Amino acid sequence: MNLKGRRALITGGAGNLGQVMADSLAEMGADLVLVDLPGANTAKIAADLAERHDIEAVAEACDLEDAAERDAMAARVLESGGLNILVNNAAFVGTSGLTGWAEPFEKQSVETWRRALEVNLTSAFHLCQLFSPALRKEPGGSIVNIASIYGQWGPDWSLYEGTQMSNPGAYGASKGGLIQFTRWLSTTLAPDVRVNALSPGGIARGQAPSFMERYADRTPLGRMATEDDFRGAVAFLASDMSAYVTGQILAVDGGWGAW
Repeated sequence: MNLKGRRALITGGAGNLGQVMADSLAEMGADLVLVDLPGANTAKIAADLAERHDIEAVAEACDLEDAAERDAMAARVLESGGLNILVNNAAFVGTSGLTGWAEPFEKQSVETWRRALEVNLTSAFHLCQLFSPALRKEPGGSIVNIASIYGQWGPDWSLYEGTQMSNPGAYGASKGGLIQFTRWLSTTLAPDVRVNALSPGGIARGQAPSFMERYADRTPLGRMATEDDFRGAVAFLASDMSAYVTGQILAVDGGWGAW
């Protein structure tokens, strides 16, 4: 469980789930690079984690929708040191405020589909490419892609009835692509780097009460997830606790996929 001397990069590091995963790896001793959009409070989060866990933590501003920004960010990171762990967490999600996104199928736009695939899937592909030479060289090389139950199964639309919520087609398609890319990359980078995915179920974030109640009824463990439910899973996949695990999709979904 000891990650001292190892460095982890987490995209979407200023988000709710990104912060919890960063805190978990920092608690195990990992130094951190937190990547998020310009204007996010990433620097403060990194400084707080560094002070609390006595580690090194830096913030990197990067719009992952832009390939040139991804190139520049990776160059800065690699110039300042190596990398042992890459967590591809950033994504457009169902509540992202995009035009033609959380709409009925006929109103979902092709342009927003392209944007979602660029951030949710293409940027993960690109960052794995950019960082794989460093990950191959460093001990404990591990890539953790954050997928979703909606990359594995279709949505149950009855959960959404009477709410303003939706489930965009590009979200499920991009997460499904990320799952298959995880499997493909695991055999491609083996034996130097392990590649796995964590597949979260729905996380409680103040959704419509009717949705939360229906979701809980639909889930064997009887509740939606909290961010803390993913601490152990990311710690396992990022560390040597999973030294003989690669190409796997770890569902942390309260049993959603077991029905």
